[in-house]
Formats: sequence, structure tokens, C-alpha cells
Amino acid sequence: MAPLIAPIAKRKNIVIVGAGFGGLAAAQALAEAHADITVIDRRNFHLFQPLLYQVATAALSPADISAPIRSVLRRQANAHVMLDKVTGIDREKRVVLTEGRRAVPFDYLVLATGARHSYFGRDDWAPFAPGIKTLDDATRLRARILLAFERAELETDPAARRALLTFVVIGAGPTGVELAGSIAELARKSVTRDFRSIAPGDMTVVLIEAGPRILPSFRENLAQAAAQSLEEMGVTLRLAQPVTEVTAHTVTISGRVLPAATIIWAAGVKASAAGRWLGAETDRAGRVKVGPDFTTAGEPDIFVIGDTAACVDEGGKALPGVAPAAKQAGAWVGKLIAARLASTREPKPFRYRDKGAMATIGRKSAVVDLGRIRLTGGAGWLLWSAAHVWFLIGFRNRFSVATSWLWSYLTWERGARLITGQEIARARAPDIPIRQQDAA
Repeated sequence: MAPLIAPIAKRKNIVIVGAGFGGLAAAQALAEAHADITVIDRRNFHLFQPLLYQVATAALSPADISAPIRSVLRRQANAHVMLDKVTGIDREKRVVLTEGRRAVPFDYLVLATGARHSYFGRDDWAPFAPGIKTLDDATRLRARILLAFERAELETDPAARRALLTFVVIGAGPTGVELAGSIAELARKSVTRDFRSIAPGDMTVVLIEAGPRILPSFRENLAQAAAQSLEEMGVTLRLAQPVTEVTAHTVTISGRVLPAATIIWAAGVKASAAGRWLGAETDRAGRVKVGPDFTTAGEPDIFVIGDTAACVDEGGKALPGVAPAAKQAGAWVGKLIAARLASTREPKPFRYRDKGAMATIGRKSAVVDLGRIRLTGGAGWLLWSAAHVWFLIGFRNRFSVATSWLWSYLTWERGARLITGQEIARARAPDIPIRQQDAA
């Protein structure tokens, strides 16, 4: 009688949708797993979103803060990358549906699809007040900002020129604060030296916040230090003044109409369509409500992480929508799936380790809250710079960003002042039809 041979276990299919911080962390945690991993993303690169605003304000180029997904995972033999857009999920057939009419089977599914802008029910404002979540958003905004300077250089009407040189940022969280500070530097130092008709005093940068102070997630003393730094840079703060109307050329706050050519939205986000794909329960921002193991009700093999998930810890505190939280969740989910595949002990329950918060206000100032360590000014800026360079993927990116920042610090130059996609920029930022009688 022939000896019995144990059948070889079939390799499981793990599909990860989204190659952001959470998705990549999950894939990398599964490097040794006996499974086939498919990473699906609509773009072929991983993006370091915390520095997107620097692309939008011409401090960095897009290549400085991005890396091809295939390059990141090239040494991981069990990982495959698919460039496609997910359109739905068939939970019964256990397949992910894509725009390319593919049906990708899965045994385990990880959704890390991120978030987009939320206009709190006023989506009609979106064409006039774009936000930045993607490289396309950032390069369009960069073109819009730089075109405002170009048009102002040629404008002879004082009111129209004043509107062209008014930049409004709505929302004073970290992104809004960093944008306002970077635009102020760009407008008052870097750009005006290259023009003949524009003086630094012609620029107006306004930061609007509906709440009583900027940086509401930071300690109050740090937020006050940031506010002081912004005001020293010439940024006008409008606090406790919600926006009531946005048009192509104006922002209305407290009954006052403010003419402005460039309006930027940094006030809120909403989750991707993952909740609709799953038919799962979501919160007001569209995030999928998940359990402590990041699974949805009745689906132990489907995980939702990052900005797509609404997760609370043991104390009932919501997991923040920041990169470190997404990375930690992705790594933990990857380890959990690997343990289940290998029938080994599962990792300890997930616990978010808050490593602190940082926000930069300009080339020499930042606020840093690391718990017991709190820094402001130049010391905070140095730590902020070192941390962001360190967490960039790839030596080339780190070297390029560090070199660009050093050059900019020494010379005030911004080498990425390129206007690309002019047709899109002009469509988003039409000429300002403001004359003297309208400015009264």
C-alpha cells in the first residue's frame, strides 16, 4: 500500500486595496506569509501625503514625495501590484471588481482606500475651493497659485490685482496652518523677487477657522505659539468665523464678502466609497464602523483600516486619521492575517501608540507635541524636518528633500515653480472680474 501523502495547502489570496501608509504596511507585514498578495491602486506610486502642501507651494517636486509601488515591493516575492480602479466588492463571490472589468478573488481583503474632501453638504463649493489629497490636486493648486502672480503682474486695476494677490485657506488644522505659512513665504519672499510690479506688501494670506483657535488637536499653548508665528509672517487669522458662501471669486464670512482669486479647502474630509461597496454601517463622514480587530460585522476576513475606518480604542477614543495610525493598523492587520494563515498565536489586541503631533509654520518655526517633550520655533522646525525626511520611502527621496530644504533655507529659492496643466488651472481659477466699484 502506497504511503499517504499530505496534500499541499492551497495558497490563499490576500487583496489589499490602496497603497497608502496603511496598505503598504499591511503588505510588508505579510512578506513571509504563505499566500499571494495583490495590491490594487488606481495610481502606480505611493504618496507621502504629509508633504503634499510643499508640492502645492512649489517647495518640492512631485517625485520628491512619491515612490513607485512596484519599486517599494520589488523584493517581496509574494506581492503583486495591479494598476486599476476598484468599483465594487462582491461579498458573496469573494471578489473585488475593478474598472478594468476584472474580478479579483480574495480569501482575505484589506481596504485602505483613504479619504477625500468633505464640504459639509456644500459640494457646490468644490470647484472654487479645491483641497489637496493627491499629486494632481497639488500640481493644479501650484499652477493656480503661480498663475495668480502672473496675472497680477499684468493687471492694472488695483482692486483686481488685490483680489489676485489674496489667498484664502479655509480650515486651520495642521494642513491649513502649513499651507497658510508656506504660501506666505512663497508670496512675500520667494516669488516677489522675480516680478517687477508686485511688492511683498501687496500680498494677503487669510486663514479662516470656524472654531475658536487654530490647531484644535494640539495643546492650547502650542496653538497660541503657532498663531503668533503665523501673524508674524503676515497671515491674517479669522477665528470663530464660519464660511457661509464660496464663489469663484469670493468668500463670505460674518456677512463680509472677501474677494480672492485663490481659495483652498482644508476644513474636512470624508471617507472613500468602501462603506458603500461593503454595504456596511458607516459614520457621518462615511467611514466604515469596525471592531477592535478592524473587521466589519459578520465579515472576519474583511479588514478596513486608515482613513476609511471608524475605530475606537478601549477607552472609547476614536483612532486619529493620521499616517502613524494607518501604518500601525496596517502592520497589525498584516501580522494577524499571517498568524491565521500559519495557525500560530495571534498578536496582542491592537493598541495605538500615539507618537505625538507636529505642524510647521514656516522655514524656521514649528510646533511639536511629543507628550512630555513640547517644542516651538526653530527647535521644533529642526525636529519636524528630521522626522519627515526619515519617514520618506527611499534614500533618493530623503536626500532630495533634505537638499531642497537646505537650499531653500539658505537662498529663499523654490525650485519647483513650474506652471503645468495650464488649461486645468485656468478652468479652476477664472479671471477675476473685479473693478474699483466692486471693492467698495
